[in-house]
Amino acid sequence: MKRLADPYRDLEVIDSRAPRFNQATIGVLAVVAVASGWWLLLGALGLQLVLGLTLGRRFCLPCVAYFELVQPRFGEGPVEDTRPPRFANLVGAVFLTSAAVAYAAGFATLGAVLGGIVAALALLAATTGFCTGCEAYKLGSFLLGRPFVSCPLPPRLD
Repeated sequence: MKRLADPYRDLEVIDSRAPRFNQATIGVLAVVAVASGWWLLLGALGLQLVLGLTLGRRFCLPCVAYFELVQPRFGEGPVEDTRPPRFANLVGAVFLTSAAVAYAAGFATLGAVLGGIVAALALLAATTGFCTGCEAYKLGSFLLGRPFVSCPLPPRLD
C-alpha cells in the first residue's frame, strides 16, 4: 500500500480515519472506566493522549494500532490537517486527567461526570464524524481573527 503521508513523519497531516479510530478507542475505554469506577484507567487514557501529543504518534497506542494494523488492510483515507484533532486530544487529556484527579481526591461524582463527557463526545465523534473539539478549534481560530484553512498534502506524482 502506498501512502500519501507518512504517519510518523508528516505531522502536519493525518489520515482522517485515524482520529475517529482514536476517538472510538478513548470513548469505549472511558465508558468502561466510568461504569466500573476504575479511575486509574481515566488517568492512563489522559496520559496516553499527552504522550501522543508531546512525543509523537509512535507513543500513542491507538495511533500505532491504526497505522500498523487497520490502515494497511483498508487503505489510507483522505488526508486532513492535524491541528483540530490535536486540539481535541489536548482538551480530552485535560478532562481525563481532571477526572482521574477528582476520583483520587474523593470527588467520584465529578470524576464520573468529566469522564462521561469525554466518553460521550469521543463516541459521538467516532460514530458521526462530528468532533466537538475540532469545531471548537475552528471557532477559536475564527474568533481570534485567524480563520482556519486546511492544507492537506497534494497527491504524489511519482
